[in-house]
Amino acid sequence: MRFQDKLKKYSPEQIWSEYCGFLDLNISDYMYIQNRLMEEQIKLWRDSGLGRELLRGQYPETVEDFRKMLPLTRYEDYADVLLSRRTAMLPATPMVWIETTWEGGLRPVKVAPYTREMLDTYSHNIICLMLVTTAREKGDINVSKGDRVLYGGAPLPYATGLMPSLVKEEINLEWLPDPNEKNGLSFSERIKKGFTMAHKGGIDFFFGIGSVANYITENFSSASSGKSKGKIKVSPDIALRYLKARYLSRRDQRPVQPGDIFRPKAFICAGTDAHCYRSRLAKAWGTEPFELAAGTESTCIGTETWEHNGMYFFPDACFYEFIPEDEIQHCLENKDYQPRTCLMNEVRTGGLYELVISVLKGGAFMRYRIGDVYRCVSAGTAGSLPTFTFDDRVSSVIDIAGFTRLTESTIGDVVALSKLGINDWLAKKEYSHEGQPYLHMYIELTPEAVTGDAVSKSALAEHLAVYFRYYDSDYNDLKRLLNMEPLKVTILKTGAIATYKGRTGRTLQRINPSALDIGELLKLQESEPCVIVREVKAI
Repeated sequence: MRFQDKLKKYSPEQIWSEYCGFLDLNISDYMYIQNRLMEEQIKLWRDSGLGRELLRGQYPETVEDFRKMLPLTRYEDYADVLLSRRTAMLPATPMVWIETTWEGGLRPVKVAPYTREMLDTYSHNIICLMLVTTAREKGDINVSKGDRVLYGGAPLPYATGLMPSLVKEEINLEWLPDPNEKNGLSFSERIKKGFTMAHKGGIDFFFGIGSVANYITENFSSASSGKSKGKIKVSPDIALRYLKARYLSRRDQRPVQPGDIFRPKAFICAGTDAHCYRSRLAKAWGTEPFELAAGTESTCIGTETWEHNGMYFFPDACFYEFIPEDEIQHCLENKDYQPRTCLMNEVRTGGLYELVISVLKGGAFMRYRIGDVYRCVSAGTAGSLPTFTFDDRVSSVIDIAGFTRLTESTIGDVVALSKLGINDWLAKKEYSHEGQPYLHMYIELTPEAVTGDAVSKSALAEHLAVYFRYYDSDYNDLKRLLNMEPLKVTILKTGAIATYKGRTGRTLQRINPSALDIGELLKLQESEPCVIVREVKAI
C-alpha cells in the first residue's frame, strides 16, 4: 500500500509509529536492530565473490568476528569490481547504479549499486524525513498528496535524483521541476523554471544541497529587486504576498526575501558545507533548515527532527562504526595504521568521529570509510538516541560546497600541469567572514618565477583556477553552475616551508595543515626582511 493511501486508511498514531517509531527506541533496542540486520548482511556478503575476495578466505559468523577479520576499507578496495559493474561478484542484484565524485582528473567518478531492498529502505526513510521535518511535535502529520517541492538536486544517476523517483512510488507530489524529466534544460534553467512554477502555486518543501540552496536564494533576491528579465505569472495569493513584500522591502530598505513570498512546511539542506549557509538561509526563508545525512555509498542515513537538536541515524540503512578523533590523527601520521572504532552505544557527547558504514540489505560496502566527520551533539540517555551534526570531510580531502573533492594528488597534478613556477605549496579549506568556504593555497615560487613576470602580474590565482577547472570537471561546475571561484592564493618566500619545518621540527600536512602551523609560518615570514608575501584573489 502506498503512503498516500495509508494517510486515508490509518490513524496519525499508526503512521507515525510505522515511519518514525525508531525515535522512541532506547539504545539497547536500537543496537539489537543494528546487530540483527548486520548479521543478515554478513551472511550475504561473505558468500559473495566480493566478500570472499576482501575477507581472504576468512568466514566470520558474528558481528564481533567480522569487525576483527575485515580491516576498514576504501573505494580502492571495490573499484575493480564496481567500476566494471561485475554484478555476479555482488551480494545481491543491483536495481540501479548511482554515480558520484571520486577524485578529479584521473579518477573522476565512482559508482555504487543499490538493491531493491536498499531502495525500499531509502524510500521509507525519506517518508520519515518528510514527516519529522513538517511536524510541530511527536505524532503531528503534516504531509499531503499534491504537496509542492522546489527541488535543487541533481538528476539521476546522482544520488539526489533518487529522491523524486522513490517518493513517486509512495505519494504523488508536484516537483518544481521534476529533476529527472528529460527536458534538455540546464541547471540554471531548471532553477528558473522551478521558481516560475512556485510563483503559480507556492512551495511546501524546499530540498537542495546547501550551496545550491544559497545560490537559488541569492538569485531570488536579485530577481525580486528588479534585476531579472521578463515577468512571472503568479497566483492571486502569491501576488498579494509579493505586493506586501515590496512594501516592506522599501520600508525596511532591504531586498525582497523568499520568506516574504513563500511559506514552506520544511526546508531540507544536505551537502558538505550546508552548515555554512544555514543562518543566512534561515533568515532569507523565515524557517530553520533541517540537516540531512545522505551519500552515494551510504544512502539516506539520518535526519534532524522538529527539535533541531542534531541528526538521528536510521537503524536500518547502515551499520555504523565511528573512528574517534585521536585515532583519526594516528591515521594521518601513519597511513598503514588500522584505527579502532566504537559503536553507536559507545559515542560520547562532544566527540568528533569519522563515520564508517556497512551498507545493509545487500549493499556492497562493508566497514567502509566514506570520509565524513560528525560531531556527537548528544550521546543520548537511557531513553533517547545519540544525535550528530556534520562537521566536514576528513582533513586529507578538501570538499568545497559539496561539488569538488580535492586531494594532495589532484592539487599536485594541477600544479605540475600549470607550469607556473611553483616550488612548494600547502592547501587549506578556509572560510570567509560570511561563512563561504574556499580553497586557500600557500605557494612558494621558484627563484626564476620570483624575479620574472609571474609575481608582478598578480594573476597567479586566476591562472591556477583555469587549470583547476580544466583538470577537474566538478571544480569547473562551481564556476559554471554556482558562479563560484573558490581559490585564494598567498605567495610565500621560496624555501619558507622547508625553513619552518627545520626550525620547528614539525611535519606540515600538505592538505589542511593546522591553523597553528599556518599562523606560525606566516609569523616567521614577517620576521624575515627579504620575504615576499602577496595575496591574490581570483576574479
